[in-house]
Amino acid sequence: MKKLLLLMCFGTLSQTFFAQEFGIDLQLRPRAEYRHGFKTLVPDAADAATFISQRSRLNLNYGSEKLNAYISLQNVRTWGEVSTLSASDVNGTAIHEAWASFKLDSEFSFKMGRQEIIYDDSRIFGNVDWAQAGRSHDAFIATYQPNSKNQLDIGLALNEEDETLFKTNYNVNNYKAFQYAWYHTSFENLSLSLLALNTGFTFDQNGKQEVDYNQTLGGFVSFGKKQLKGDASVYFQTGKIADRNLSAYNLSGNLHYQINSEFTFGLGAELLSGTDMDATSDKLNSFNPLFGTNHKFNGWMDYFYVGNHINSVGLLDISVPLKYQKEKVTLQLIPHLFSAAANVVDNQGNKKDNYLGTEIDFSFGYKIASNIDFQVGYSHIFATESMEVLKGGNRNNTTNWAWAMFVFKPKLFTHTVNN
Repeated sequence: MKKLLLLMCFGTLSQTFFAQEFGIDLQLRPRAEYRHGFKTLVPDAADAATFISQRSRLNLNYGSEKLNAYISLQNVRTWGEVSTLSASDVNGTAIHEAWASFKLDSEFSFKMGRQEIIYDDSRIFGNVDWAQAGRSHDAFIATYQPNSKNQLDIGLALNEEDETLFKTNYNVNNYKAFQYAWYHTSFENLSLSLLALNTGFTFDQNGKQEVDYNQTLGGFVSFGKKQLKGDASVYFQTGKIADRNLSAYNLSGNLHYQINSEFTFGLGAELLSGTDMDATSDKLNSFNPLFGTNHKFNGWMDYFYVGNHINSVGLLDISVPLKYQKEKVTLQLIPHLFSAAANVVDNQGNKKDNYLGTEIDFSFGYKIASNIDFQVGYSHIFATESMEVLKGGNRNNTTNWAWAMFVFKPKLFTHTVNN
């Protein structure tokens, strides 16, 4: 009887006593840039742009046995965009994230609010962290995780401009709604993810706003054993965009071999289907990475899919990433060979070669302290006439970009309370 009473008391205490964690941290990220051909070729007589931008974030988090909550306030600015005596700011302070998650039991949980959504290699869903503002969604996510090796997420988003009494147009440069299911499973040396995404975008038809939906279906697999690591993905898109039928695909594969503890050699290829510039059909064959961290892919100079190159001729990108890492130093060198995945045609109707050019990306990183990083980079594009057809400007002008950035991440407050 005494043993039984002790077990009952212990069980009650284990349900009553749990930890609550509170934390406050900052992120300050000033970045200087020199742009002379970033995103597009340089027109004649155009001078380079130089500026310093900064992200400032204040992050507050709370965690307990059942409830987690997170708020991230941020200000994004360009140094000098307001005068030294200005009483107001251009962008002000915005909410980057504000969400709460609740555990129903050991397997089911729910997360809702403004939040970053990141899956796999960030090709379809990513937080676009390179951009000072970053990307976050107003969404609801239900998660079923029966064990550490399996997880199913169901996500929903429905966007409106305001609270209204009747239906109104949605004129924000954004999607109207999405619904998705993401399943992930892992094995000893391999992991697999499957994604089914339904995305709605508004368009105008005869003076009335309509919504067309397109579907993205596919999977991502990654593996690693000893010095060899790799990943591959395949996605298909169908449905409609602005009342045009869509049929597109994305294939990618990457291998990385760690030669020694410091040096890694890689080889990668990605094909995103495109639409011929001389196409006679109204069908759209251009793949759209949607909400991915596109700066991570296809060259750091952002010529492709970073607010551009949508519904265009697609891309074949072959890359050879080289990485050196030792203690506090990280060096990366990534050459890219770019080709169009569909026909490129000039203003006179002449078909051009599909080869678009070569980009060389270089970066150096140094960890000054546990909460201070310094990074600097340089990129150069050697463009062809076909790239000039797509981007305009003059391919013969020097096309380069350089940047330097500090990242400060001080933790202001961390506290754990045992109740």
